[in-house]
Amino acid sequence: MTRTMPLHLLLVAVLGAGITWLVETALAAGGRAILIPPFTLAVAVVLIAAIIVTMALPVRRVSRGVASARIDPFYATRVVMLAKASSLSGALVGGGGLGIAAFLLSRSVLPAVGSVTMALATGIAGILLVVAGLVAEHWCFIPPEDDDKPGGRPSAREAL
Repeated sequence: MTRTMPLHLLLVAVLGAGITWLVETALAAGGRAILIPPFTLAVAVVLIAAIIVTMALPVRRVSRGVASARIDPFYATRVVMLAKASSLSGALVGGGGLGIAAFLLSRSVLPAVGSVTMALATGIAGILLVVAGLVAEHWCFIPPEDDDKPGGRPSAREAL
């Protein structure tokens, strides 16, 4: 699995911002109520970010040699996949929140401060989820072993 590229995260964030901007514009043009993310969404996203970093901590301890215990490779793989998915979804949620905030601030009549605050909180929470996902992904990186030494064990790929 390759590491998450910053360009992909930026593209997903721009896509999220653009889609939410278009949805908000279509709703406002149709005379309907625009979407304002609830504050609990930002709280939930931050809690998910904390859980992901907490899940990656045992893998980091083992891979850095701090803990002498072994870790289940399937657990480490699941954490890496969750971290990658979290960074991508965090970019989408963060871009969406910032897109809503930009839409609200671009209107000639400014909305209530609470709605802008909730949109900004969602955007910031999405950015925190991206950071947590990238940190967890980095923590789960295991340096390659030196199998090129004479008498060294063959790697799993070479054994197949």
